[in-house]
Amino acid sequence: MSQGVSAEDAEDWVDKYSTQMYRFALTRVKDQDIAEEVVQETFLAAWKSKSSFSGRSSEKSWLFGILKHKILDHFRQLKKRGEIEFGDPGEWETAENLFQSNGLWKTPPSSWGINPEQAAQNLQLLEALNKCVESLSDRFKSLFLLKEMDGLTADEICDQLDIKPANLWVMMHRIRNRLKTCLESNFEFSQGELSK
Repeated sequence: MSQGVSAEDAEDWVDKYSTQMYRFALTRVKDQDIAEEVVQETFLAAWKSKSSFSGRSSEKSWLFGILKHKILDHFRQLKKRGEIEFGDPGEWETAENLFQSNGLWKTPPSSWGINPEQAAQNLQLLEALNKCVESLSDRFKSLFLLKEMDGLTADEICDQLDIKPANLWVMMHRIRNRLKTCLESNFEFSQGELSK
């Protein structure tokens, strides 16, 4: 680190960020022991690479960036051991039918006709979305969180999890359709308005 990181600074990381990082990891890996392990690995990796932190982002952003990669490493290990599958061969033909070569849908989902910013302020909708995300299978939930909540690019996810872009597009399409169906069963979307 150009400014230098002391042992005291590193101890401060644990005091300041460990609870937030643990909660973040737990929502993704769904196992307390694994979440703790991933957070510990993050702090260890941060300490080992402290000289590479240039200060261009906040300390918190830097640590959470490392945490996201550690979570991806966890899913990659699960995939290697065959404990989680990110797609099956039967999905390839579907990908060709659903998506263009650039990854965009041939026929996008229909619009609810609502203002997304207004919808994002609706606490009942957010609560329903959380419940709908929780109802997804582990692999779909993991992909949704990595892509939509953690902001990883499709290329990053494909590289880290060793899956093909077409496979990811199909799964994201299925995830979004399942979430849309789940939300529509909990809310009425009519004439651009949200109602319970």
